[in-house]
Amino acid sequence: MAEKREYRMEELARLAGITVRTLRFYRERKLIPPPRREGRIAWYDDHHLARLRTITALLERGHTLSGIAELAEAFDHGRDVGDLLGVGGPTEEEPVHLTPEELADHFAGEATPENLAAAMELGYLGTDGEEIVHISRRLLDVSSALVHEGIPLADVLAAAKQVRTHADALAELFTALVLRHASPQDLPRLRPLARSVVEAELSLALDRRMRRP
Repeated sequence: MAEKREYRMEELARLAGITVRTLRFYRERKLIPPPRREGRIAWYDDHHLARLRTITALLERGHTLSGIAELAEAFDHGRDVGDLLGVGGPTEEEPVHLTPEELADHFAGEATPENLAAAMELGYLGTDGEEIVHISRRLLDVSSALVHEGIPLADVLAAAKQVRTHADALAELFTALVLRHASPQDLPRLRPLARSVVEAELSLALDRRMRRP
């Protein structure tokens, strides 16, 4: 395990490429977490350095300090990745670890505080240390593609909330069907059948919708 490094204010500012005055300003605005205190000495670590580099990257992408402050607050109070995924829970989805600037790049500047909060409430995003975790690479890729097609992220998330409701109902229907005739231990084995039915029915429904005049 790598040894945890700590820095005094002057060294941290130098490594982050900012002035001590700027570092103090960021701390006063609560853009970075408080340092560890040892008497009158403030000690910062690699998490502070990562956050400062993220702030610089977001500023370069045109975000305002007020927006970054709201993002930082949402980030610091987001659900932990363990709560998001469930410890040891079954899943076919691949979580994705992202820095805040990588998340911003995925969504063409639409990673606003409001959208970030909506994604956290929906259960798409959690935190793991200084990283953001998206619950599903497939959902991340699809939502990013829709945004790049010109659909606002807020609308994508609103639609996702409705899809979640219908998906929960479908999962309940399939689970009840299996449990009427088999045991709970059969659910993981039969799970791909449920996915195939939903994919086929959605494909047919889209065919019907596109044939409408």
